[in-house]
Amino acid sequence: MAPKIKDVAKIAGVSVTTVSRVLNGEKYVKDDLKARVKQAIAELGYTPSHIARSLVRKKTNLIGVIVPDLTSSFYSTILSSIEETASLSGYNLLVCNIIEDIEKEYKYLNVFKEMRVDGIIIMHEKLNDEIRDFLNKLDIPIIFSSVKPMDQKFVSVIIDDYAAAYDATNYLIQLGHTRIGFIGGDMRDVTSGQNRYIGYRDALTQANINIVEAYIKFGDYKIQSGYQLAKELLANEPCPTAIFAVSDDMAVGAMNGIHDLGLNVPDDISVIGFDGSQLTELVRPQLSSMEQPIQDMGKVTVESLLDMIAGDAQAEAGDLILKHKLVERKSCKSYGAKQE
Repeated sequence: MAPKIKDVAKIAGVSVTTVSRVLNGEKYVKDDLKARVKQAIAELGYTPSHIARSLVRKKTNLIGVIVPDLTSSFYSTILSSIEETASLSGYNLLVCNIIEDIEKEYKYLNVFKEMRVDGIIIMHEKLNDEIRDFLNKLDIPIIFSSVKPMDQKFVSVIIDDYAAAYDATNYLIQLGHTRIGFIGGDMRDVTSGQNRYIGYRDALTQANINIVEAYIKFGDYKIQSGYQLAKELLANEPCPTAIFAVSDDMAVGAMNGIHDLGLNVPDDISVIGFDGSQLTELVRPQLSSMEQPIQDMGKVTVESLLDMIAGDAQAEAGDLILKHKLVERKSCKSYGAKQE
């Protein structure tokens, strides 16, 4: 059987409490006692139980993270930032990829509770009543990252998605485009679905451009849906001269669809994405995008959660809204006087 802490105490001739203090690095242990404990640990090959130590310290240094889909370039990038920031502060992550499965999310949240994680990060907003009730009863700090769930008390780290979508659409308008196709997200999402859609419509309306319902499609943020929906948009007569997709993945899919139709980006069709993920610089032409500060978003999320864990009431004072910015690359071109 593996040696236990009481075996170490017996060999060292000290109490279990003294052994625990040595393991936890507490200062107030005499040097000779500390040396005896360390020698006993070496002799027995004792490895302290993380769970047991966590129960004593009432802290696990674990953060639970709920991710809707790790295949997304956005979520993989922000998760990398979250992991790096958490690691620098001595925390480990329990990452759960729910793939839009609410039942799986409920199971994972129960695992977080049983593992006594110190905090939870959630990156989606489609919460059913069961999940809402569960979260509201948890005595664990919770923060939402990149989304703002409706009617929730929890802090969110977000951008102004409405303003960002408005600015992306207005950018195309300033380039001379008036036939602007829209590839939106899931309209059950207030943040990335509804707010970005309304921003697109309002930008057209305020520029006195008619909204053409045939130029509006909704996808699932993934490359394949962008590919298919771009083909549907370009089947219209006249077709759009520009496309705004609310995720970089869908924008890349749209570019592929345009290419397969024998057209060119940006000479025939301009395309702008949303997120500012690594994909934007990997594709050709490089993709213009309304950039979220993804790295900062992950960093701020963890830092704010750690403040909550430490009991800082100011950390729960309200949402943290970061700035978006337009990054112009090679996928958009001025349409000018050529438009009919």
